[in-house]
Amino acid sequence: MNDFYTVRTKTGSISFQIGKRPIIVIFLLSIMSLLLFVLSLAVGSSFIHPFQVMKELVGFSSGEYDFILHTLRLPRVLLAFMVGAALGVAGLILQAVIRNPLASPDIIGITSGASVGAILFIVYLMGSVSISFLPFAAIAGATIVSAIIYLLSWKKGVTPIRLVLIGIGVSAAMKAIVMMMIVVSETTIATKSYLWLTGSLYGANWQDVSAMLPWLVIFIPSAFFLGRLVNVKELGDDVATGLGVKVQQQRLILLFISVALAGAAAAFAGGIEFVGLIAPHIGRMLVGRSFASLVPISALLGGMIVIIADMVARTAFLPLDIPAGVFTAGIGAPFFIYLLYRNRNL
Repeated sequence: MNDFYTVRTKTGSISFQIGKRPIIVIFLLSIMSLLLFVLSLAVGSSFIHPFQVMKELVGFSSGEYDFILHTLRLPRVLLAFMVGAALGVAGLILQAVIRNPLASPDIIGITSGASVGAILFIVYLMGSVSISFLPFAAIAGATIVSAIIYLLSWKKGVTPIRLVLIGIGVSAAMKAIVMMMIVVSETTIATKSYLWLTGSLYGANWQDVSAMLPWLVIFIPSAFFLGRLVNVKELGDDVATGLGVKVQQQRLILLFISVALAGAAAAFAGGIEFVGLIAPHIGRMLVGRSFASLVPISALLGGMIVIIADMVARTAFLPLDIPAGVFTAGIGAPFFIYLLYRNRNL
């Protein structure tokens, strides 16, 4: 009995296999995501029954909760899921490219680059330039710092171990720069900077959702269709080269996709950490190591993690709205220690 479905275009330019187990897992995670989505819309300073939420969403209601759901909660929950999906796939790509289970955007410097761009904007430009340009500053920071890491890692090509070591070093330097800028800035600016660094979805609106959506629509499918090449690359650079894979070119493309996803997530939600580390590992526990299968699963798991973190953040300490990054870090730090213990031979 065949346990895999093969999808291939006539030209063969797109070809991948996906197993029956991953399909079942994707279906179950999708159902769980929908249930979690409704629950997150229901809870808050005022509780709305989940059935009422579903009636509001499909238009069969009096519109009593229209403002609460459609203006306050719905864009925030959607953005939380999108940010988590982007971070989950970005982390998956980095772990595959670097072949290191401890790699993630916040560990090797991508998120730190976004932080530098955002904090530079907050400290020096806020007040004179519209806050709507903050996401562009964060994405620019992530792109520039990632390019620096890649160039510093180049020595007759880029090897995974050089990339991760230099990424960790550059990340530490970027964090030092960020802290210095915050320390010398005014109290109000420092408070806003710390809030951004922690990672918060407070004030999310439909403009943020529409601006974030193209990044997911373009880059997550791109990662999925490169799954076959990633599986070959995991055999090692020499084997992949022998099979005709342009290793350095494909590595650069995959890193660009990861930077784009992680930078966009940081731009709209701040420095939410550990999601890119956790989601791919849970995915591997569920379905194994097939990259094409792990892309949608990591996206779903990442989205669920951020939705849960944000739901707890805005309801557990009412009337306070705690940054969601506090709870992702609270989950991620023990998980990181567990991974270190599990991979103590690294």
